[in-house]
Amino acid sequence: MKSPGHKNVRAEGSCEAREILALVGDKWSVYVVAMLSDGARRFSELRRAIDGISQRMLTLTLRGLERDGLVTRTVHPTVPPSVEYALTPLGRTLIPPIMTLVQWAEKNRARIRQAREKFDRR
Repeated sequence: MKSPGHKNVRAEGSCEAREILALVGDKWSVYVVAMLSDGARRFSELRRAIDGISQRMLTLTLRGLERDGLVTRTVHPTVPPSVEYALTPLGRTLIPPIMTLVQWAEKNRARIRQAREKFDRR
């Protein structure tokens, strides 16, 4: 699929790009990156702040983001140990596009809700 000014999405390397987009494009990763955009947070803070995410899903999401070099995990030697997560410099580069998507969603949520209602009435 081509659009003006954009590369062919079927170009070489698109498989890797799809994998990365699947990770950073899922709703939980978007929420985690948005929450960490203000600075490091503890696991429990993230869990409380992200409505609807299970402990297991948050753990998997953070591991995936850490594996891809977007998040760092720091264990503080306290009793019990305190674990903090923060965006890496690479992870911080996601903030502008994610915030653009958030602003788009806020701007268009009424139109999307109307479209859904119209569709569901059919």
